Amino acid sequence: MPGNIFGTEFRITTFGESHGKAVGVIVEGVTPGLDLSESDIQKEMDKRKPGQSEVSTSRKESDIVHIVSGIFEGKAAGTPLTMIIFNEDANSESYENVKKLFRPGHADYTYYKKYGIRDHRGGGRSSGRETAARVAAGAIAKKILLKTGIKISAYVTKATGVECIDCDLFEIEKNIVKACDSKAAKTIVERILRLKEDGNSAGGVVECKISGVPAGLGEPVFDKLDADIAKAMLSIGSVKGIEFGLGFKSADVTGKENNDQMGKNGFLSNNAGGILGGISTGEEILFRIAVKPTASILSEQKTIDINGNEVVCKTEGRHDSCICPRIVPVVEAMAAIVVLDHLKRQKAICV
Repeated sequence: MPGNIFGTEFRITTFGESHGKAVGVIVEGVTPGLDLSESDIQKEMDKRKPGQSEVSTSRKESDIVHIVSGIFEGKAAGTPLTMIIFNEDANSESYENVKKLFRPGHADYTYYKKYGIRDHRGGGRSSGRETAARVAAGAIAKKILLKTGIKISAYVTKATGVECIDCDLFEIEKNIVKACDSKAAKTIVERILRLKEDGNSAGGVVECKISGVPAGLGEPVFDKLDADIAKAMLSIGSVKGIEFGLGFKSADVTGKENNDQMGKNGFLSNNAGGILGGISTGEEILFRIAVKPTASILSEQKTIDINGNEVVCKTEGRHDSCICPRIVPVVEAMAAIVVLDHLKRQKAICV
């Protein structure tokens, strides 16, 4: 089906379903000669895989990545690079009770209306399981970008209603919710565990910083850098909003307060979040995404079946009570894919 391809010069095509045999990705535009191995990819896959902590889903997936094309003697061949991640712990029986129902908050109803058929097992193609393929592709993009000095860091700044006061990037990997504030992290964990016991869920906010991006990336008018980042983020399930720099707060300040004035050493502030007119300024790119509560909850909810009858729905299965921690590596992956794509576009027009 259309809509599975993202990018231009660095392009990915993902495939597979939550409870199918596997998920995977075809990556085009990988720099020929790049030293690349499955272990390079696995490092990123391990950040996203389920079942790693008490706040995560109990579904156990090793998420071992297999490169099946595009590599020759340990180097990228420049041809389409294909990676597959086999599903190992799918439990489709948990979804039999919703086979003919539309789960509230899910894409069941919209997929059915679009195609006249849907894979009810874990949401099929609309499942967060699809993002494993994105992280695999993003691992390649991150490795290439690192050689240019571009670094990407995403982290949780708010979850379950608890907001991080401090922002210490060294704390992100020290707590299981990938929060940038150790004190806030403890409270978030406690609240997630309570929600898990109650069969409920919560959302939050994930922030991302991209440093080392040169000025000049972005294609006016419709392929602006921030527009492509926004599309990348909003293509991730559960993401319902995005803001750059000062974001929605810019609606409450004056132009003089909002404008990033300049001096001989560069910009004096970064309210624009590193992007002006859709083109990078050379300053740090900063954006935040709003993540809705996980739609799969054990609480009973009203819905309809495929025949339009009103019924009560209770979603079984294994799910994250807060998806924010596991979205973090997906955000980094998609950000890397966008930035690398635009970097390659810029190089193509430079004389």
